[in-house]
Parts: sequence; C-alpha cells; structure tokens
Amino acid sequence: MEKDTNKQFDAAIKACRDIYMKKLTDYGPSWRILRASSLTDQIFIKANRIRNLQIKKVSKVGEGILPEFIAIVNYGIIGLIQLELGDTILLDITSDKAAELYDRHVETTRELMTRKNADYDEAWRSMRVSSFADIILQKIMRTKQIEDNKGQTIISEGIDANYQDMINYAIFAIIKLSENDGGEA
Repeated sequence: MEKDTNKQFDAAIKACRDIYMKKLTDYGPSWRILRASSLTDQIFIKANRIRNLQIKKVSKVGEGILPEFIAIVNYGIIGLIQLELGDTILLDITSDKAAELYDRHVETTRELMTRKNADYDEAWRSMRVSSFADIILQKIMRTKQIEDNKGQTIISEGIDANYQDMINYAIFAIIKLSENDGGEA
C-alpha cells in the first residue's frame, strides 16, 4: 500500500498542535520571554533524552520517546515564531495570534518537507528512528554554532532552516513510531 506522506504529516501535526493548544490554554504564550537560543537548548534536552532512552532502553519517569519528538516539533515551531517576532520580556501576543503563527510556520515547514521529500525520493522511510534523533542532535549543534556566531553564516543555511529540518525529522519519527505503535523503527 502506497503511503501518503502529506496525510501522515498532517496527522502528526494534528497531534502536536493539540498539545500546543492545550499548553497555550494552560500557560498562554509565556514562551515569548524565551530567546531562540533557549529554545535550541530545550530541543537539545528533548533530543538528548530520546538518545539516552534509545541507548539505555529504560525510562525513570515512565514516558517514552514519542512525546519528546512531539515536543521537538512544538519547540521548533515556537523557535521559528521567536525568530520572526524577536526577543521580548513581555507577553505581547494573544493565544489566538500564537495559534495563527503556529499554523503559518507549520505550513511553510510542510512546504519545505514536500520539496525535499520529492528530491530525496522519501529516503527517510528507510531510516531508523535512532538516526532521526542523531540528525536532530547534529542540527542542534549546528544551530548553537550559528547562534554563537550571532546568526551569521558564510555558506550554510540559517537558524530557521535548521529548526525546520529538526521539525521535519521529528515529524518523520512520529510517523514511523505511529506506524509501529510507538516502538523503535
């Protein structure tokens, strides 16, 4: 059976957005006070935990890797929003605006995934979930270096492109985990 990546992407995003909206209801857009570099560190924490769980095969807090990939998607989208809006110490947007920005950045990230997926002929389907975690960790290291360079690059893509790649790799992991009922693929 042919798998429809766009439909699977939409289903994965629906799960991510549901959590984003529930947290937005609980906390409002309190993440607005975080600098992009703090969001990069949050994504690092999540990706590092995924890798540790994959290696150790034990969770002391009883949560698996699927919620961590969902968190990477949401923090990545929040990172894109922060890059767009800039740093602040004020809660300067409404929850409705935060939802609108989320949806807009999901759409541009989805469009990137569609273009790259066509060029790479869905190679991700043959990858392991553990590889997605490693690639996300590599993208985090790249992003940290760009942040340390004050956002300047000579030849490489910027922070936003790295966030989008992290989001898309996390989406691919969510799809693969969903196909395998949450198990390692």
